[in-house]
Amino acid sequence: MAKRKNITTEASDEMTFLQHLDVFRWHLVRSIIAVVILTGIAFAFKEIVFDHIILAPKNKDFFTNKFLCKVGQWIHTESLCLNAVDLKIVNIKLSGQFMMHLYISFFMGVITGAPYLIWELWRFIRPALRKHEKKHSRGAVLVSSLLFLIGVLFSYFIVVPLTLNFFGNYEVSESVKNTIALNSYVSTVVSVTMGVGIVFEMPIIAYFLSKVGILTPAFMRSKRKIMIVIIMVIAAIITPADIFSMFLVAIPLLILYELSIHISKRIEKRRLKREKDPYS
Repeated sequence: MAKRKNITTEASDEMTFLQHLDVFRWHLVRSIIAVVILTGIAFAFKEIVFDHIILAPKNKDFFTNKFLCKVGQWIHTESLCLNAVDLKIVNIKLSGQFMMHLYISFFMGVITGAPYLIWELWRFIRPALRKHEKKHSRGAVLVSSLLFLIGVLFSYFIVVPLTLNFFGNYEVSESVKNTIALNSYVSTVVSVTMGVGIVFEMPIIAYFLSKVGILTPAFMRSKRKIMIVIIMVIAAIITPADIFSMFLVAIPLLILYELSIHISKRIEKRRLKREKDPYS
C-alpha cells in the first residue's frame, strides 16, 4: 500500500507499464466517484432536470424559441418561430421513465463533471510531457473545459431547438402525425449536446495532433473548402429554410476550424525553430 501511495503522476522516475496502469486506475476511480456523486445530485432534482432543462427546448416558450420568433417578426419571416406547436412526448415502455431518469442523471453528472474529468486526464498525461511542452500547455485544462461547456451551451440553446423543430415538424405525409417516444427525444438531445460539445474541442485536438506531427496546417488548409461545404450542409439540414438560422449554426463551427488552423501553424513554427536551434 505504501508503495502504491508513492506512485504519483508527478513522479520524475521512469515507471513500468504496470505502475502507469496503477496510476491511471486511481485517476479513473476518482473520476468515477465524481460522476457518481454528481449523478446522484441530478437524480434527486428530477423535476428541475427534466421539466426545466431536458424537456424545455421542445416548448414554444423556451428562451431561444421566443428570441428567434421575435427576430423573425423583425425580418418578416415566420420560419424562425421554432416549435410553435409543442412536441408530444410519450413513454411506451413500463420501465421507460425510470431508465430515462437514470440515463439523464448520468448525462448531467458527466456534463457538470467535465472540467474535473479533463483535469484528471491532464494530471495523468502531464508527467509524460517535456519541459517546453508543459510550458506551452499551461491553461490547457481551463481552455478545454471552457470550450466544452461553451459547446454544450451553444448546442442546448441553438442547435437542439433547431434540430427538434426540423425533425419534430418533418412530414412524409399529412396522414402521418408525430408522437415522439421519450427515449428517442432524450437520445437526440443527449447526442446533439455531447456531439457539439466535443466538436468545440477542435482547437485542443488540433493542438495535440499538431504536437505529435499527425496534423499540419497545410493539410487543414487543403481541406478547408470540403469542411466549409460539410458544415454548411449540416447547418442547412437542421435549420429552417432561412439564411439567418443557417449561419447562426455554421459561423461558430467555421471559426473553430480557422482557429484550429492557426494553432497548428503556431505549433509548426515552434517545431521548425527548435530544429534550427535545439537550444532555444
